[in-house]
Amino acid sequence: MAAKPALKLKRLQDLLLAGKRVLARVDYNVPMKNGRVADNARIRATLKTVETLQAQGAKVVLISHLGRPKGKPEAKYSLKPVAEELSRLLRKPVAFAPDCVGPEAEKAAAALQPGDVLLLENLRFHAEEEADDPAFAKALSRLGDVFVQDAFGALHRAHASTTGLPKRLPSAVGFLVQRELEFLDRAVGHPKRPFLAIIGGAKVSDKLGVLDKLLERVDALLIGGGMAYTFLAAQGISIGKSLLEADRVEAAKAIIAKAYGRKVECLLPADHVTVREIRPDAAPTVTQAMAVPPDLIGADIGPHTVEFFTEHIAKAQTIFWNGPMGIFEMDAFAAGSLAVAKAMAEATARGAVTIVGGGDSLAVLAKAGLAEKMSHCSTGGGASLELLEGKVLPGLAALASS
Repeated sequence: MAAKPALKLKRLQDLLLAGKRVLARVDYNVPMKNGRVADNARIRATLKTVETLQAQGAKVVLISHLGRPKGKPEAKYSLKPVAEELSRLLRKPVAFAPDCVGPEAEKAAAALQPGDVLLLENLRFHAEEEADDPAFAKALSRLGDVFVQDAFGALHRAHASTTGLPKRLPSAVGFLVQRELEFLDRAVGHPKRPFLAIIGGAKVSDKLGVLDKLLERVDALLIGGGMAYTFLAAQGISIGKSLLEADRVEAAKAIIAKAYGRKVECLLPADHVTVREIRPDAAPTVTQAMAVPPDLIGADIGPHTVEFFTEHIAKAQTIFWNGPMGIFEMDAFAAGSLAVAKAMAEATARGAVTIVGGGDSLAVLAKAGLAEKMSHCSTGGGASLELLEGKVLPGLAALASS
């Protein structure tokens, strides 16, 4: 199974950390609104690791990225509001340093007492982070005695904080990373059947590798979202003005052919919610068939598709979902995605294993208030997809060789 790489990884709980400075990579790339954390799910996902380190008497130094600041400081990407939210969750002050390397960061790290927590400023305020610069990794390493990797969502990136630090410090994986790897192995590598995958989102090109690998594991595949129109076009069905990746039509044909050859049900939308232009106040119409009229744009799966998608979800014992069914950010086009979320919550309640990955899918769950109703919500959509493709993530490979 791809989610069980042949790598030997040390675990946080195997180390004696009392009195040591632990440099922990976390993924606090959280949604922000008006200078405050809008969704703290990723922060909450790290609490077991942070609180365990505190309980062991470690001096905790946390590093993370936020957004895409292009290698220089930008106030809107500061992690200071995250430090405030973490402090609220821990019910204990969390120190904050205005840089992640250099004299101020080193002074703040040196001042820590056992059980203290310090969050450093955004790693991506330095271009050297994404360049995996050795000097930058060395500067980071001066802030800790031990490195703990708990940013599952960053493991597929070869950055200084993921691949550079394990070369310089004794390293281990935190509880979040352990849970992600163990859950994907147990639930996806050895699934209860029928095993159903629901794949949506805008682009086929982002999902071709995982679609190909999933066909070797699943019993049924449901395809929705903007990417579905490239698959419909591959079957000669009119898609009107809907999203099309013309250079991926042949690849879509190959996926459909592979599904047929492996006797995997591959289901596409049978009807659509359409509009003349994508606007929140657009007046939607529902098509009566798979084809989209020439002057319309598909924006969500239609009610008939919702019906048979939810029927398949109701029959499945393991369900993996990545990618929304439509432009869910606009209420007029959210029904399909919300229906999938509701059906998965019902499947979980009757004993199915439900796994959700990808930021947009998690946003759908948040909108529906159903995140807690899933068996597992992955904090790293890209990382989980690459594991499913059979790739060894650079961050894991670095940890294994440390």
